[in-house]
Amino acid sequence: MNAESPAEPLEQPADPGRVVLLTASHRVAPGLLSWPAWQALHGADRVLCADEHHPQLPYLREAGVAVEHARPDARELVEACAGGRTVVVLPGGEGDRPLTDGLARLAGSGRVTMPDLELLPGSYDLPGARLLDLVQVMDRIRRECPWSSRQTHKGLAKYGIEESYELVEAIEDGDRDELREELGDVLLQVVFHARIAEEDEEAPFSVDDVAGTIVEKLIHRHPHVFGDAKAETPEEVKEHWLRTKAIEKQRDSVTDGVPLGQPGLALAAKLAGRVRTAGLDVPLPRGEGIGYELLSLAAEAEATGTDPEAALRAAARAYRDAILAAERP
Repeated sequence: MNAESPAEPLEQPADPGRVVLLTASHRVAPGLLSWPAWQALHGADRVLCADEHHPQLPYLREAGVAVEHARPDARELVEACAGGRTVVVLPGGEGDRPLTDGLARLAGSGRVTMPDLELLPGSYDLPGARLLDLVQVMDRIRRECPWSSRQTHKGLAKYGIEESYELVEAIEDGDRDELREELGDVLLQVVFHARIAEEDEEAPFSVDDVAGTIVEKLIHRHPHVFGDAKAETPEEVKEHWLRTKAIEKQRDSVTDGVPLGQPGLALAAKLAGRVRTAGLDVPLPRGEGIGYELLSLAAEAEATGTDPEAALRAAARAYRDAILAAERP
């Protein structure tokens, strides 16, 4: 079929027929089409596809759907529907936009009796489907980018810290656009590390293994959601969490798993929380200096449900605002 051209006006059919543009998400396995999509395909007079390598073709042919390799322009497609025929088009590649634009121009000309036009989604993205795009993009970057292809877990560690702090700042600022962007940056770190881990010769794992691990952990630690346990309050949920976590970890000390590299106030509050939860009687060390005073304040804050790190950041931000105000003429 030829490119669309300003030929003489089309003969106006009594029944202009029907055009069905059948779309399918590339993030869903080929062949998994909706029932309305299969009905349209089996009931069509013709099924056209410009891409001879379209991923759906083997499954359509296996299901007995005859697919023609054709790239009609808008005028030819309208002609193909004349006489009440239904033509299903499988869009694909860069040919979609010229076809839909051509149909719009014909419809807007007022000189053509247009067939019924239907956009029929054959499959939909499930929640989280764009994560598949991220994994694919990251895989290509890892293979082809001179910088990304040389990165290691250790080399990227500082970016994980930076991105986490920027995420916290976006949360504290209440900036929704910034929050969305920073969440993406943190997610990138996860996918990047998982992609690097695939290349380990001794103990490789993938992003699917990472996701599988956290899914298993979440299900196990939420027996009140996925099991028979009962929890009516946030406090009861936390008890479940701590109990199952203690069984999983089998720690020799309540300090096991507390990262000493975290900010000082957060570290102090975490240790105090572990002691309080375990019911231990461990007096705070007494000594001279601001460090011991801060330790005492952090433990006091934790006991009252206050995050001392967040509280100090809030105070520091207020201090920064005061400085900016004082600097103004």
